[in-house]
Amino acid sequence: MEDLTKSWSCLTLSKTEGVDLQLTEDQAEVELIVATKFLTKRALNIETIVKTFTPLWRTKNGFNVKREGDHIVLFTFDDKSEMEKILTIELWSFNKHLVVLQRYDRETNLTDMEFNKVTFWVQVHDIPIRFRNKRVAARICSSIGTVNETRDDLGIEGDGFKRTRVTIDISKSLSCGRVITLKNGMELWVSFKYKRLPNICYWCGCLTHGDYDYEQWIESKGNLLIESQQYGPWICAAPFTPS
Repeated sequence: MEDLTKSWSCLTLSKTEGVDLQLTEDQAEVELIVATKFLTKRALNIETIVKTFTPLWRTKNGFNVKREGDHIVLFTFDDKSEMEKILTIELWSFNKHLVVLQRYDRETNLTDMEFNKVTFWVQVHDIPIRFRNKRVAARICSSIGTVNETRDDLGIEGDGFKRTRVTIDISKSLSCGRVITLKNGMELWVSFKYKRLPNICYWCGCLTHGDYDYEQWIESKGNLLIESQQYGPWICAAPFTPS
């Protein structure tokens, strides 16, 4: 493109060719694009991706799919409300591997997008009963990410836990919980469980790779002891239907 620009800039333009023709933003087509990063090492099949997400997203007019490099796929929609709904109710996965979604516009360079933030429902377990409320759960979860206010989580809790919605940096290991201190100085441990959690590395707690891609496991040639894993299935929240 740069070579073409240099070429025509050296030409002698006629009055017609050189008349200033300015394009304004209101003349451009509005494209509703979601850039997605598939955190899997397997080759992506666009047909399989379409078959997977069509029944999940249930868009009225469907969507267009375009593959980019490094496991990045662009989804184009024609309805803003449908696109917003898909972004709002994340987390999404593909073949049990996490899919990271971000709004995209053509002025953004895909290589500059980090794809490192995902929003989870987080269950906070073992909060003392008198402190088991939305405000306390939000304060506890603020240590692991950005708490999102939602209408449908008011007063909702399960057996021994309170849940909240949190946007987390997945370039870091998931937090298992944290220590809280009461007024009398007593320290308690509250644990976190994550809803709809896809494949996770039980060695280090990262979502960007699986157990068999963990660097130290590879270096050990498969001889790393399972007992040294810092995580396990207990980090995954059990299915929960609010009453």
